[in-house]
Amino acid sequence: MRPVAVIGAGKTAFGAFPDRDLRTLSVEAGQKALHNAGVAPAQIESFYLGNFAGPAFVGQNHLAPYVSTALGIHGVPSTRIEAACASSGSAFFHAWTEVAAGVYDIVMVVGVEKMTSQTTPRVSEILAEAGDCSGEMRAGNTFASLFAMIARRHMHDFGTTREHLSAVAVKNHRAGALNPDAHMRKVITLEQAMNGKPIADPLNIYDCSLISDGAAAVILVPLDRAHEFGSKPVRVLGIAQASDYVALDQKADITTFPAVRRAGEKAFQMARVAAGDIEFAELHDCFTIAEIIALEDLGFARRGEGGPYTAAGCTGLKGARPINTSGGLKSKGHPVGATGVAQICDLVQQIRCEAGERQVARHSLGLAENLGGSGATCVVSILGAA
Repeated sequence: MRPVAVIGAGKTAFGAFPDRDLRTLSVEAGQKALHNAGVAPAQIESFYLGNFAGPAFVGQNHLAPYVSTALGIHGVPSTRIEAACASSGSAFFHAWTEVAAGVYDIVMVVGVEKMTSQTTPRVSEILAEAGDCSGEMRAGNTFASLFAMIARRHMHDFGTTREHLSAVAVKNHRAGALNPDAHMRKVITLEQAMNGKPIADPLNIYDCSLISDGAAAVILVPLDRAHEFGSKPVRVLGIAQASDYVALDQKADITTFPAVRRAGEKAFQMARVAAGDIEFAELHDCFTIAEIIALEDLGFARRGEGGPYTAAGCTGLKGARPINTSGGLKSKGHPVGATGVAQICDLVQQIRCEAGERQVARHSLGLAENLGGSGATCVVSILGAA
């Protein structure tokens, strides 16, 4: 397998854009990545699109060539990957595989979702289709209620508190307020986070990620060709995808996600690093409890201690291991099909020292964890300076 590098990254702002459609968002992010890499559309040899529910959100199928041709990419394999909220993380994994295996040299990945074209109740229904429709969802569950169950069990087993959940939201909003591309650039206090509108006990509105529109794109090449292009290459040191049961009632323990643990272990092994070596990370905080569990499953905090670890300030911009310097899904936004590639873009920005006010002091080794559903899919990627 050949070493692989990211040579270009680009993304749109995340937010609610009634005058934008899925294709124009994709094209903006893709053109930014092409420009950033110094690559022409005709040089792209394979194209991947990460998208969860374009057909349901906007009524368009056959999305990969719909987007690639709009970018001026013609005649190449053009493939859509769907893996719930891990769709574009999985697309990135498959693109990396093609380059690492020597099938193609220059591969592009775009992640996109246009969610605000539907009402909030309809968005909740569409998202719920990434769960067990014959069981959990038929009984009336949404992902908010499922993660509320997870949070409640974590509280019962480990003493995690509302303050711990709110500390995640406060920290991520503080970072997101410094991110010019974030959906919600709003600093909140712990008191505000504790007393938000109830959604599914114990979760309130400040524990839940946003309904967003947006797109992100990256371009991968073999590391030994990175010097041909005019950008600062960032090496993919380790990457892995893993899966697990879709339904919560099939899991032995809902306070941990085996797919996160497996993907993390494989990515660490490939990169030849340990959790303690990771200097910063983008973790999938679809709900605040998800970030706490990811901290534990990836080995950044001991089991049951993710809440206190966060509340102690360890994951802030000035903390020992900054987490979600972008603002995370909670503040940056969560256009689900774009999230995985956006996380990669955020790692690239930090490693290149291009994160502006959010730039962290230690930035040579970063990790992205992209979760699908209630833990049924996970992609973990480890990037470092080339």
